[in-house]
Amino acid sequence: MALIHANFFSQTLGMERAADVILPQKDNGIGQSGQKSGKVPVLYLLHGYSDNQTIWQRRTSIERYAVERGLAVVMASTDLGFYCDQQYGYDYWRFFSDELPQIVCELFPMISSKRSGTFVAGLSMGGFGALKLGINCPERFSYAASLSGFVDPVYAFEHDRGGHASLSMGTLEDVEGSINDLPARIDQQLAAGLTLPRFYVACGTEDFLYPMNKQFKDRCKDKIDLTWFEEPGIHEWGFWDRNIQRVLDWLPLDKKEAD
Repeated sequence: MALIHANFFSQTLGMERAADVILPQKDNGIGQSGQKSGKVPVLYLLHGYSDNQTIWQRRTSIERYAVERGLAVVMASTDLGFYCDQQYGYDYWRFFSDELPQIVCELFPMISSKRSGTFVAGLSMGGFGALKLGINCPERFSYAASLSGFVDPVYAFEHDRGGHASLSMGTLEDVEGSINDLPARIDQQLAAGLTLPRFYVACGTEDFLYPMNKQFKDRCKDKIDLTWFEEPGIHEWGFWDRNIQRVLDWLPLDKKEAD
């Protein structure tokens, strides 16, 4: 397995950025299966608030989980930008939804560029980013997963839990009906006749974001292909380490659809 620290210039953000990329090799070493033939499926794995692209490697065994499944993993940072084109700041949404996948395909041609082999997942703020990418870019992502996600900014604003999200999204009026209003955006995309990805949403029952996640599930479960999982747990890495493995088991990695 190769772990690559890539530094590159982002035209969208107008500055240097970094991404950590996990890539399977033909020979991955003792106790690790080698890369299968064909293009490698890829998971864009998003971080939460206060973290960056290194955090999944530091808090979980994501490299070991990925190599067992022949999966590439791409991790980049939105800083505190909530995967948004900020009201006053940087265009992190355009970076993640458009530029980063193009850069990955340019620098790592062995990685699949097909929708069937491209997935996204994240935790907390990154759970919001993952669902946002899946809902708004269904032509690029076939599976999208959220762990303890900030899945409904409108709910958060209405319950005085918007917090730092307002720095990126603006006011409640700015969010309602926008690409950041995920339940409303699902309705808009379905009304337009688009085929959305399959979704996975997990949250601990003692997590402060559980009521938001439960409402999202109840509102959207009959509209989309949604797998819901809950278990006792709070907003912490033990929950995310366990459940990213469930997400990887849920992905269609045994199918030859990545080419």
